[in-house]
Amino acid sequence: MRGPVSGPVSGHAARLVVEQPGALTVVEDLGRPGHAALGVPESGALDPGALRLANRLVGNDEDAAGLETTLGGLVLRAEGPLVLAATGAPVTLVVEGPDGCRKHGTGAAVHVPDGATVRVEPPRAGLRSWVAVRGGLVPALVLGSASTDLLSGLGAPLAEGDVVPVGSTPARPVPALDQAPLPTPTDGVLVLRAVPGPRDDWFTREARESLTRDWTVDSRSNRVGVRLEGEPLRRRRRHEDQELPSEGTIAGSVQVAANGLPVLFLRDHPVTGGYPVVATVVTEDLPQAAQAVPGQQLRFRYVRGPQLPCET
Repeated sequence: MRGPVSGPVSGHAARLVVEQPGALTVVEDLGRPGHAALGVPESGALDPGALRLANRLVGNDEDAAGLETTLGGLVLRAEGPLVLAATGAPVTLVVEGPDGCRKHGTGAAVHVPDGATVRVEPPRAGLRSWVAVRGGLVPALVLGSASTDLLSGLGAPLAEGDVVPVGSTPARPVPALDQAPLPTPTDGVLVLRAVPGPRDDWFTREARESLTRDWTVDSRSNRVGVRLEGEPLRRRRRHEDQELPSEGTIAGSVQVAANGLPVLFLRDHPVTGGYPVVATVVTEDLPQAAQAVPGQQLRFRYVRGPQLPCET
């Protein structure tokens, strides 16, 4: 399903034309909750707070659709004058138009004249940035949301030549703010808080305790989940050859596949899974996980101690 972008669109004062999509750029809003029974996860921006802030910086409602771009390289052309802002991983926005070339940072509203191009350079730290446009993006909705869900196939990453319409100018003015303070993604060991379970009893005492050691972020990570490399976690003897019936999962679930390696589910996660979930990361820490760069070290920290029954 091609999803929320289109070819030429009429009836809108301004549009964004994708000249280069970068490594991965998708349209996201705050998601489509309430459809797990249909097999559709909530999806939405991997850092909802970053998208909300970007929207506030351009005077939008917080839930307006914007762009989530990974590792920069995104180049857009404005058809009509625009105001945009970027948050998340710190990037430089290069605006090239009739008045020359200007560079802007994240956390502030940027005025883009008609016909100008905007280039999002690679982030100086972290992985993902969010770009909001005044008026919001108004692509087609699926189940009430513009969010691209890579696992369910709702929408698709932006491609060269895609055109995304921009909505009407909101009544709310652009805030008079030089630059909003933004958290900087860490390039050191990323520590995520987690609670044990619900299937931690499938693993040995050593495995449950060693979940808190350092893991390495795998390059195959994506919006579905953060894959981790390290010493495999060993199941208890009674569960070594058992299969777990499919059961519900949520964003933050740390599922351990048959190879013993954990995967931290993000917002495009499957709604059910057949592998045991050893722990669950607290929701507030998931935006940090979204900035984990391949090769970075990641560690879980229990905020409630795991139960450690006798081995059987």
